[in-house]
Amino acid sequence: MASAPSKLYADDVSLLVVLLDTNPFFWSTYSLPFSKFLSHVLAFLNSILVLNQLNEVVVIGTGYASCKYLYNSSSYSNRSLEDGRMPALCTRLLNNLEEFMIGDEQSIKEDPRGGTMSSLLSGSLSMALCYIQKVFRSGSLHPHPRILCLQGSPDGPEQYVAIMNSIFSAQRSMVPIDSCYIGSHNSAFLQQASYITGGVYLKPQQMDGLFQYLSTVFATDLHSRTFLQLPKSVGVDFRASCFCHKKTIDMGFVCSVCLSIFCKHHKKCSTCGSVFGETPVAVDSVSKLKRKTPET
Repeated sequence: MASAPSKLYADDVSLLVVLLDTNPFFWSTYSLPFSKFLSHVLAFLNSILVLNQLNEVVVIGTGYASCKYLYNSSSYSNRSLEDGRMPALCTRLLNNLEEFMIGDEQSIKEDPRGGTMSSLLSGSLSMALCYIQKVFRSGSLHPHPRILCLQGSPDGPEQYVAIMNSIFSAQRSMVPIDSCYIGSHNSAFLQQASYITGGVYLKPQQMDGLFQYLSTVFATDLHSRTFLQLPKSVGVDFRASCFCHKKTIDMGFVCSVCLSIFCKHHKKCSTCGSVFGETPVAVDSVSKLKRKTPET
């Protein structure tokens, strides 16, 4: 479905939807404490609201087994201090975050997915795009939307199809997906998301300076980016996940009808039911995509 007609504010007004990774499995093993990471993020969110009084910030928690809206600046007209203490953003966000993390840990105990330590990135991306589409249709004017993924958990191959659908939906709606990945290895999903949608992918080298990375790279509005030299995607991992075992593969078999990908040859497509030929033909989609990738 096509996006609603856009009626934008000025070029420097932004709607920033932040996907905040709260996976307890990741943060229990990571060198940077979650509390310190959160302090950098809160300072960054406050700076976004200070840059322009029309800017909007939405925060979505990406947990292990669930995701939830944690904060929406448009719901609170008063951004001033509460009784001279902590800003309203910090108070409300921290309260909602604590409640969400407790509920997410409880859902892990009741219904563990087992084996994978990834977060529910596909769900939070879908929620972000749904909110942006709601904004497109709700009023006569709206700010420039973009999504920022603050992710640390490894990719979940079982989410490949859902994540790619969200990426192509964002591309069609002209919504850039920025990625700040703080895990030990690069995220193939987020690399593809930023590359396809025209966003920025960044893997900070010094976590103590996380706020500086966020403020210098991701605080700028879309119009100002045309005048800046921002990090470019280098060596994007275009590998896909097979539909049969949910594993990342370099070479596989593709159904000519529904484009489902399999790591081994099957007599019949499990997705659409098409019967495959006797002589299988393996497709190396990674090398084809690399040849199409412009040099950086």
